[in-house]
Amino acid sequence: MKINLGIFISSNEQKENNVGNLLMKTFESTIRPVKGDILDDPGFHADYHNGYEVVKVTINYALNECFVSLQPLVLESEKMKTETYIERLEEYGWRIVSKEELMNI
Repeated sequence: MKINLGIFISSNEQKENNVGNLLMKTFESTIRPVKGDILDDPGFHADYHNGYEVVKVTINYALNECFVSLQPLVLESEKMKTETYIERLEEYGWRIVSKEELMNI
């Protein structure tokens, strides 16, 4: 089954350029996460979490895929810039989901 993990990352900065993005990582697996599971990924930074909790799972059996929403993350700008964390996730296979793509999910 195709598993699509999604996480929303934003900062707590009160600036006009406040960054917030939905990131997704897709892979094939025979294991389907369920609400309450804690998922780990090499892109997750240990200063924030050892893993992220699954908050919602949507299954499309016709397409043999699953959308998994992880607990959103709000970063403290003093510890790490949001852009830096997003770059780290991208290095490990996560990608930013565009607004257009989000409308088609």
